[in-house]
Amino acid sequence: MVKLTKAKTFQAYLDTCHRRYSCVHCRAHLANHDDLISKSFQGSQGRAYLFNSVVNVGCGPAEERLLLTGLHAVADIYCENCHTTLGWKYEQAFELSQKYKEGKFIIELSHMIKDNGWD
Repeated sequence: MVKLTKAKTFQAYLDTCHRRYSCVHCRAHLANHDDLISKSFQGSQGRAYLFNSVVNVGCGPAEERLLLTGLHAVADIYCENCHTTLGWKYEQAFELSQKYKEGKFIIELSHMIKDNGWD
């Protein structure tokens, strides 16, 4: 009798020669260090990083939220492997000074780890 097991597969695997960030819960790759824009953000559960692009994340529906920097339309993002909510995507900023965030991603530090190539 053969027992079949379901192996976890990741949709995207980031190059092993780059420093990257992974989901702390399941180790799915999330972002390359090269895509990090800022470490000076605040998430709902503490410090967070702003990234230009991410992988292996799904996006929920957009909703308007009043954040520390004003009103934004944001969509929660979650790990596609373990379904943990990681942060959010800025869909729209209503203040001109915040427009640079549109299309960018917030991942909270409590949900990611540094992986591969860190000294």
